[in-house]
Amino acid sequence: MKINSELCSGCGACAAACPFGALVIKGNKAEKTDACTDCGACASACSFEAIQAGSGTDNGGDAHDLNSYKGVWVYLELKDRQLRGVALELLAQGRKLADEMGQELAGVLLGDNVADLANEVFANGADRLYLVEDPCYGRYDADQYTAAMTELINTYRPAVILLGATHNGRDLAPRVAARIKTGLTADCTGLSIDAETGLVAWTRPAFGGNIMATILCPNHRPQMGTVRPRVFKRAEPDCGRTGTIVRAKTKATTSRVKWIKSIKSLKESVNLEDAEIIVAGGRGMGKPESFALVSELAELLGGAVGASRAVVDAGWMPADHQVGQTGKTVAPRVYIACGISGAIQHLAGMQGSDVIVAINRDASAPIFTVAHYGIVGDVNEVLPALINEIRCATA
Repeated sequence: MKINSELCSGCGACAAACPFGALVIKGNKAEKTDACTDCGACASACSFEAIQAGSGTDNGGDAHDLNSYKGVWVYLELKDRQLRGVALELLAQGRKLADEMGQELAGVLLGDNVADLANEVFANGADRLYLVEDPCYGRYDADQYTAAMTELINTYRPAVILLGATHNGRDLAPRVAARIKTGLTADCTGLSIDAETGLVAWTRPAFGGNIMATILCPNHRPQMGTVRPRVFKRAEPDCGRTGTIVRAKTKATTSRVKWIKSIKSLKESVNLEDAEIIVAGGRGMGKPESFALVSELAELLGGAVGASRAVVDAGWMPADHQVGQTGKTVAPRVYIACGISGAIQHLAGMQGSDVIVAINRDASAPIFTVAHYGIVGDVNEVLPALINEIRCATA
């Protein structure tokens, strides 16, 4: 961010607009302090066009040469000081992308006293770990994390950044992308390298899930995208792998958030993303009372209960049970679809399952195109028979 003193009138509009208190008026001219994060709020507030917000890949000369951006980064999200599953999944996919690009894979870890996680990061495929440790990163804070990630990117210049499409990832990614002036592809379900351009091809559902769009980012760096949990499989850890730790320093940033109270959830009501077996029901169940059969089968198998969007929209099941494009992406060992026709939105959220069993009275239902095993029949007749067989086999 640059201030043209000849154009500056010292009106103070920029200082009032700065969320970090990083601008002061001295001698009727605006000056920035070390607290500046280059967010651009001041430039938008300036009526005299005296402030030029410039960071990231604004194609402004050698400093923004796209070829100077190298490597694949994975943002390593934490939960209770442990790497989240999606971080390990992205390390596995990031390893494939980095190998195909002939570049390095690095993890980015922000936290407080988390250096002991480095070995796990390297075992899951990373060559390098950018480690930022400070008490201010002990919990996720949008202001602190955005400023730190922006500074790291502007300093080390990665070509690609992968983030999980979690609550925090969906909050952080667009903030960072806006700061560094690059594009962001959200909720990706596929990643590959485009053979013609060498760019990352980001695939995601579009137009309500009716088509799958493949998006390229040719003119800006880094190429950024968020990926839903369970879209990719974790790699088998190689505990013999080692890597380089870069202990990066970032400027302290004043947060606009004041933490009043933190409440730890003892148990999630529905944990579909980590379930090994899921029994899911759709509108083909006929009525909400029939979901007792889905729940009974799930309990017998030690699994979780899922639902299609139509069922959630009808109020038969809560939204946290929804599987699909607008729900949760799952990849259990066994997925049993009961009375689910298999709209593309639903398939996008479960087709990565190891074994898919479909039960539907319509033999031409799309769900059978992805199912490994299919039963054509009335789900309300098939499920009781299936439940009875399981009970007899385990008696």
